[in-house]
Amino acid sequence: MLNDASALLFPNFETFRQHVGEVEIAGVRGGSGPPLLLLHGHPQSHLIWHRVAPALADHFTVIATDLRGYGSSSAPPGNAGHEHYSKRTMAQDQVSLMAAFGFERFALCGHDRGARVSHRLCMDHPDAVSRAMLLDIAPTLAMYERTSMAFAAAYWHWFFLIQPAPFPETLINAEPDFYIQKLMGLRHAGLTPFAPDAMAAYTAAMRDPARVHAMCEDYRAAATIDLEHDRADREAGRRLALPLRVLWGEHGVVARCFEPLALWQEVATDISGQALPCGHYIPEEAAEPLLEEMLGFFH
Repeated sequence: MLNDASALLFPNFETFRQHVGEVEIAGVRGGSGPPLLLLHGHPQSHLIWHRVAPALADHFTVIATDLRGYGSSSAPPGNAGHEHYSKRTMAQDQVSLMAAFGFERFALCGHDRGARVSHRLCMDHPDAVSRAMLLDIAPTLAMYERTSMAFAAAYWHWFFLIQPAPFPETLINAEPDFYIQKLMGLRHAGLTPFAPDAMAAYTAAMRDPARVHAMCEDYRAAATIDLEHDRADREAGRRLALPLRVLWGEHGVVARCFEPLALWQEVATDISGQALPCGHYIPEEAAEPLLEEMLGFFH
């Protein structure tokens, strides 16, 4: 799955599977220049970056990975405290990967779950990240504390996937294709933004019960241990100090239910941001304006 879809969508990139700790992280690498790490969201993989990565590779060493539990990376079973899929653990995967490639410091861009991993990575490893861009999220703690009926109805999966195992896993495994088509297709642009090869890969991963469990654990961690870490940062007065750019889709749920820039200003000191003309899946819906933003911010 990694080699087939990646070869089609990432010409002139090499694929990799790198051991980091107890897991293997898969992804693609291409280009030359300063390192730029790209992290995807749910329920996707590194393939979300295929419309921007080739142009970025003219300026950067681009590394786009599959988070643990997603795509072709390892999907270890969860544990009672959900630490195996805490954003702290997932961030450490990525820091270790970049160190294995010889990059102790790098730029970072994350979308959706990858943006949440990026947030934690910047908090836990401030010396590792030169600057970061986060796509279509507000801080996890703020979103839970400010949950409204409108948000819960739109992001129903946030509250479905956190239910104890094996409840959500059993229902998803019964109809994985239906689940992913509805999850992704009910957003602003439907399924039209997604390249057929990418959508086929996303669907294939959803047919794997181990990955379904991993995705649920990702969300369970976000509703438990990740909130503990976020509250500890807030109580200690820790804030992000690096240059941070946040972008969101003007037609997305984050824009409709929250004030993303204001919420990020609560946790970061060097912050800017704006809406892009799209829904949630920015790298696939609005590749050209995103690329312009990335080239301007990371140069």
